[in-house]
Amino acid sequence: MRIAIVINTTWNIYNFRMGLIRAFLRENFEVYAVAPADEYVERILDAGCHHCPVQLDNKGTNPLNDIDYLLSLYRIYREIRPDVVLHFTIKPNLYGTAAARLLGIPVINNVSGLGTVFLRENLTSKIARQLYRFCFRFPAKIFFQNGDDRNYFIGKKLVNRALTDVLPGSGVDLAHFLPTPFKRNPTFTFLLAARLLYDKGILEYIEAIRILQAKGVKASFQLVGFKDDSPFGVTDEQLSEWIAASYVSYLGATDNIREVMQRADCVVLPSYREGTPRALLEAAALAKPLIATRVPGCVEVVEDGVNGLLCEVKSAASLAAKMEKMINLNQETLMQMGEASRHKVESKFDENIVIGKYLEAVYAALGQAEVTAGVVVA
Repeated sequence: MRIAIVINTTWNIYNFRMGLIRAFLRENFEVYAVAPADEYVERILDAGCHHCPVQLDNKGTNPLNDIDYLLSLYRIYREIRPDVVLHFTIKPNLYGTAAARLLGIPVINNVSGLGTVFLRENLTSKIARQLYRFCFRFPAKIFFQNGDDRNYFIGKKLVNRALTDVLPGSGVDLAHFLPTPFKRNPTFTFLLAARLLYDKGILEYIEAIRILQAKGVKASFQLVGFKDDSPFGVTDEQLSEWIAASYVSYLGATDNIREVMQRADCVVLPSYREGTPRALLEAAALAKPLIATRVPGCVEVVEDGVNGLLCEVKSAASLAAKMEKMINLNQETLMQMGEASRHKVESKFDENIVIGKYLEAVYAALGQAEVTAGVVVA
């Protein structure tokens, strides 16, 4: 049996889906990773996958580029003939589903978050909703990462409820993200781990830092994550200004987020909306206290006053108040919050839960395909 996993970057596959891929390989599936080529291709191949490169204008809205992407996926699917295709992120979900439908291949989609296109009301978002309404009639299963996102799609009549289910994000490898003994830094250290997108609340983070520094609060403020060249990404000039003003230390992008998070006292994510944020899951697995916005996705991971603190969305003042409160907590309370974080991911966000649901969905889709084929032949 062949499975194709289609995402916007090979980096994404390697960093977020390798546990799932290893599970498929253990089930003796032949796995094809379909994504633009980058420096992670060799790692995918070393893991036992095939790689099918494809061109994708991930952030663009040029319809000709999108049509070319759809046709490229059609050609790849026709050549490798997967028994089922798994799609992640917006364009694979939409155009990959259409390509697979033309070839009669069952698909399973994952809506990992509503993303920028749903945070703004414009022509692009209207077109996207129409594309979802059309393409999402066809999958065998559509996974969402929180109930709010699923209810949004159902409420907007973009999807049939019967096709949907909710996953605990992408899950987290609890054996890899093991906590170390808690030891508070001499200078309390905050870390925001995210792609450098304004929708991640980076402006609010910087403004909260300004507020705290103006009050004379002593703390270290860090930022780690990939730069994003979309119109919604933080520019190099803006980042350089923040660094020069000593607001934040930028640690760059890293493949070893575990080590970076282990050195922080608290992980912060003031995002405008999430699916289920991987950064918070990983930080929670490492037994870190958390600060996040009171929005869908974040509230699934952070329980206010238990394993962290919740602030109001797009409010630097609220975020600054919660950060100051976190600094003033004693060692014992910080440890208790960290332990509660670890307990939450152990009980709700173990990667094995996600893998189990995917295996169930894949075998169900394969069974449906066999029945359908039998009807056609008959």
